[in-house]
Amino acid sequence: MLKTFPKGGIHPPENKLTSGQPIRRMGIPKTVYVPIAQHIGIPAEIIVERKDKVTIGQVIARSGGYVSSNIHAPVAGTVTKLDMIVDTSGYKKQCIVIRTDEKDPANAEVPEWPLKSEITLSPEEILQRISDYGIVGLGGATFPAHVKLHIKKDQHLDCLIVNGVECEPYLTADHRLMLEKTDEILVGIRILMHALGVGRAIIGIENNKRDAIERFRERCPKGSGIQIAALQVKYPQGGEKQLVRALLGREVPKNGLPLDVGVVVHNVGTIFAIYQAVQHNRPLMERVVTVTGKHLQAPSNFWARIGTPIADLLEAVGGVPEATRKIVSGGPMMGKALKSTDVPVTKGTSGILVIGEEEASRGEPRNCIRCGECVSVCPMGLEPHLLMNLTEKGMYSHASNEDILTCIECGSCSYVCPSHRPLLDYIRFGKSVVKGLTPKTA
Repeated sequence: MLKTFPKGGIHPPENKLTSGQPIRRMGIPKTVYVPIAQHIGIPAEIIVERKDKVTIGQVIARSGGYVSSNIHAPVAGTVTKLDMIVDTSGYKKQCIVIRTDEKDPANAEVPEWPLKSEITLSPEEILQRISDYGIVGLGGATFPAHVKLHIKKDQHLDCLIVNGVECEPYLTADHRLMLEKTDEILVGIRILMHALGVGRAIIGIENNKRDAIERFRERCPKGSGIQIAALQVKYPQGGEKQLVRALLGREVPKNGLPLDVGVVVHNVGTIFAIYQAVQHNRPLMERVVTVTGKHLQAPSNFWARIGTPIADLLEAVGGVPEATRKIVSGGPMMGKALKSTDVPVTKGTSGILVIGEEEASRGEPRNCIRCGECVSVCPMGLEPHLLMNLTEKGMYSHASNEDILTCIECGSCSYVCPSHRPLLDYIRFGKSVVKGLTPKTA
């Protein structure tokens, strides 16, 4: 029987339209817009000025603190502006604008990196390389990877979990990466096992990616300590706490971390980025982005440089169809609608979803009928209807006491609500108030 997490969850239509589409390489954009806050924590500090010439991979914004991350130039060119632009959050953020030097041969090169299996760096050198090269979690959270890998002497760690679940509908960036970069990811896993000092790793992949499961089983060396686990298809299986519970049967404490139960979790995209940083001295300057939607001419997966305007990606798949109602950064469950296609790709951009009228329309919200559906599907065991009501009434202290910060914002509650109540919208706002990020009167 396939493993899964025991509490809540749903199975929305998968719509993996691009799972059979190889990753294409986007051309270098004429201008890139590089935000300095592409990670959880303190924004990076800009260390370049207007008119400065920059080279590919040069640090242009330095980590602003321990929980922060370096930002590197994704192209060779000239800094034209230090500006405020709207990013995928919908808010204006500080950004470095670089005009690409089209005559610089470095921008025309498409590097082909040979597989490098031998690990020569020490654990300390690996962690420093990951920090220096701006690696963050590419599964969506964008947590600086070096922080997650810093294990204190009194903390017990016995397993690395590799997240290859990609349970969000429509998105296939991780799936394609697992198929096309299997060997590199396996080396990346061994790098992390060496850095963390653990002898066991488990790659969790949902069973709708049988080709990826078989590919890893074929390529994984015997005696490596790496196990491949097929998982039942259920959303939100890719959540860290749900994945730890499914694979190891361990319950991460409320407000705790996987490390509290002896585990570190990393996404396959992050591990590939770590492989490139450690084995090929390559900073995080590009990532795989799924550009998809039922009405697109040619939905695809792309290698896209950080800072590439999303408009360029949409043009590469045939443009925005007339019937489009929303363009979402991310997937349909946890993604956020964009105000404009001028926003850039960031380290956390896993996908761009173009949604038509038939999928974007919400039903008219009605009164809660106390059916309990939202409670039954919540993977964190919360009462979403209560959290929405408390937020709606401005009772934020009560909402905090009801563990609103424990919500992982998976959207399962809104998905099943027969009264079409905007549960997740209110809970997200309530969380931001409880965290002190948003005024109560907003």
